[in-house]
Amino acid sequence: MTRPQSLWPFMAAMVVVVTASNFLVQFPFGHFGLGEILTWGAFTYPIAFLINDLTNRRFGPAAARRIVIVGFAIAVVLSVWLASPRIAIASGTAFLAAQLLDTAIFDRLRRQTWWRAPLISTMIGSVLDTILFFSLAFAARFAFLDTAFGLPDNSLAFPVSLFGLDVPLWVSLGLGDFSVKVLIGLAMLVPYGALLSLLRPVEAAR
Repeated sequence: MTRPQSLWPFMAAMVVVVTASNFLVQFPFGHFGLGEILTWGAFTYPIAFLINDLTNRRFGPAAARRIVIVGFAIAVVLSVWLASPRIAIASGTAFLAAQLLDTAIFDRLRRQTWWRAPLISTMIGSVLDTILFFSLAFAARFAFLDTAFGLPDNSLAFPVSLFGLDVPLWVSLGLGDFSVKVLIGLAMLVPYGALLSLLRPVEAAR
């Protein structure tokens, strides 16, 4: 049985990463002409998958799901304060779905080559997270989430040029963020691999 105090470092790290990402996703990355395809949140959010996968490796999927659910609840509350209710709802929905999917895929692949489980689970989870978050947070069809809280429409539906095509800004931002998530997800294999010997599986936790 996993002791609750053993999970606190993972839980705290998850809350910090998700809350920071929810705040930073509101700000375009205004360097190198990438302001219309990238936000600062893309650089921090992939760390959530690393935390989830390390928890899963150490304590098993049940503990990983506990981290996801508790981290989700706390992060949503903090995000309402730091960002907006719509972003908190979008983030909470995307986070919960993507991280639980990551947990399930990682657990299925955990006995294969060391890098396969974290890489595949992170990539698939990132796809789901990006689609859910950017559509709920910024698409015009979900503008009622703003009006429900008496806030101005937060939609980013106006067109921008992407590879010669006109697409809504939120689609452009989503594609840019996903591209960075893929790159950082690959980079996260380095700390994951480095921590393998320190975070050996606790079989009793499964």
